[in-house]
Amino acid sequence: MKILILGGTRFLGRFLTETALRKGHEVTLFNRGKENPGLFPEAEKLVGDRNGDLKALEGRTWDAVIDTCGFVPWVVKESAGLLAGAAGHYTFISSASVYDELKNPGIDENHPVRLLPSEKVEEMKKETGVPIYNEYYGELKYLCEKEVEGAFPERSLIVRAGLIVGPYDYSDRFNYWVNRVARGGEVLAPGRKDKGIQFIDVRDLAEWIIAMAEKKVSGTFNATGPETLLTMEQFLQECQTAVESSGELAWTDEEFLLENGVQWWSEMPLWVPDREKMEGFLALDITKALDAGLEFRPLNETIRDTLAWEQGRTDEGRKAGLDSEKERAVLNKWKERTL
Repeated sequence: MKILILGGTRFLGRFLTETALRKGHEVTLFNRGKENPGLFPEAEKLVGDRNGDLKALEGRTWDAVIDTCGFVPWVVKESAGLLAGAAGHYTFISSASVYDELKNPGIDENHPVRLLPSEKVEEMKKETGVPIYNEYYGELKYLCEKEVEGAFPERSLIVRAGLIVGPYDYSDRFNYWVNRVARGGEVLAPGRKDKGIQFIDVRDLAEWIIAMAEKKVSGTFNATGPETLLTMEQFLQECQTAVESSGELAWTDEEFLLENGVQWWSEMPLWVPDREKMEGFLALDITKALDAGLEFRPLNETIRDTLAWEQGRTDEGRKAGLDSEKERAVLNKWKERTL
């Protein structure tokens, strides 16, 4: 197949490209040429900017397109519209953040989504800027889905991905726990031990997406993992085993953490307090994707490979995770309280 990947050199795009090339596909990458330009010399590289400079895509044809970096609907509309007559199938990487009403677990693809009124969309076109886009990330992703489906009716695959983890993940969420457990000592562990969590190894997601594109599957799919319930305690224990850590998990009451200024999700990744009533946030129904062939590697492999990649990084500029001094201070307070 001739596959065009919009993006293709960062994280998911990187592994999509790697997987497609390994499977013998002819890959073209379209991006600004600024991120990892030396990767994949065997792939064709077209330089441009989907925000106003699509000339390099004109007059070309592909069997399939995979869009890894669309999150503004009026920009996605331009690329999808241009490619509607030039490609047979379009995969759009969306997000589980499109969903609204997150109180209950078991969110499937028919669950209500977050919507933006048309007047707000028009206002945002004028304001632009990353901060406002981030504020309405889920709503914008859903509008992107609609643009893709409009340009490629019955020829589009919408992948509503959960938290994507593994090597080259610069979000630092999953990585925080792998590094923290590997460092050993007393590890602050948040909230309920039996709290369910979800994430997917980037390589498993990439393999599945390429397979779906090969078969030109259409429709909307939740894509996260694992196949069965994974609790926070099971995850941290698996980290201990995988990295051979002798550290101790110090489980701490969530109200105490909140009272002491510990930020959920950012400082304590994968933790969402019960009081937020967001049980469905990390409890998507992935039956449809499983039926379509989504498979998962062992969790300990993801943990070990992530730690191996992390060895070449420093702590400077981390996007998530609790500062070690703050962790120690909170742990000391917790011990004083429980004496």
